[in-house]
Amino acid sequence: MSTFFTIAVIALVFLIIFQIAKASEYVAVLKGEEKSRKENNKVNGFFMVSFLIMGLIGIYWCNELFYGKTLLAHDPASVQGERVDSMMRLTLVITGFVFIITQVALFWFAYRYQETDKRKPYFFPHNNTMEVIWTVIPAIALTVLVVIGLRNWFSFTGEAPSNALQVEVTGHQFGWTFRYAGNDNKFGKKYYKLIDASNSLGLQWKDSADLNIKDDPDSHDDIVLDATMYVIKDKPVKLLINSRDVVHDVGLTEFRMKQDAVPGTPTTLWFTPKFTTREMQEKLNNPNFEYEISCDQMCGNGHYSMRGVIKVVSQFEFDAWMAGQSPAYYGAYPDKDPSKKPLPAVAAADSSAKKVAMVSSKAK
Repeated sequence: MSTFFTIAVIALVFLIIFQIAKASEYVAVLKGEEKSRKENNKVNGFFMVSFLIMGLIGIYWCNELFYGKTLLAHDPASVQGERVDSMMRLTLVITGFVFIITQVALFWFAYRYQETDKRKPYFFPHNNTMEVIWTVIPAIALTVLVVIGLRNWFSFTGEAPSNALQVEVTGHQFGWTFRYAGNDNKFGKKYYKLIDASNSLGLQWKDSADLNIKDDPDSHDDIVLDATMYVIKDKPVKLLINSRDVVHDVGLTEFRMKQDAVPGTPTTLWFTPKFTTREMQEKLNNPNFEYEISCDQMCGNGHYSMRGVIKVVSQFEFDAWMAGQSPAYYGAYPDKDPSKKPLPAVAAADSSAKKVAMVSSKAK
């Protein structure tokens, strides 16, 4: 009902403006062009002030109505995000101040200095002092904003702390694949021509004379996951970002981070999570909240669905989760998995004997 009422009011306002414009045309015909122009100036001046007042009220109303739904309404979920928010607020203060001053002056001057018979126009062709002021001040303000932005950007994309958890993020139409180094803490080599259904990243799991590549043992314990990435609260995480096909963009909204994923050109980004997923659910009073990794670069028809989940957990929870993961190599070559190899004959016989003894003991 409220939506219908709003649409009706907007339509009515436009109808009134249209009727006033048509009436002005008829008045111009009856009274003459010059007199009509002067009266139109009065009408336009009134509308300018009206639009100014309505616009400022609308800005305030929209801020009150929707501010709670913006990211600025709650703290960023990363330490680096605090600097991004600080930069954003500074930008809004500077540009907001300039916007208010210039727009109020624009609309008020249109009303205050409208054409009358008692006022003659004053031609103001040039003033060096004013030109220097309105050139130098914006240049200084923009330079400050650019320097702050570059300083933050070089920090976020530069070298991460030595204790950072490293996660490789690979974008593809239309999803994300995450890779963790195994027990050797080394990422194995990969080659794009090895990509298939069982090897989504093209890890070098075997020799190939045709491709002139060799088996890389470092890749045998790498853990490869789709859709969900795990990181640790209060521990830096460095993302090694790649793309398997077209340009994507790693968008980490709650962490205030983003970085392009470019085919053939690895990029990096690091940040330190401040809140676990569970803590953020409590802060937002939303039990269904999940940190999201989205694609912020149009990448095809399925761009809208390119979403992943980031779980922020404690160090203990991460270690327990990692202990339960199996390397992707064993998924492609289950016969190589030591946990699935059959027991030797002697060990199997001993195990059977122990089971029989346990059953007999329970029966007694």
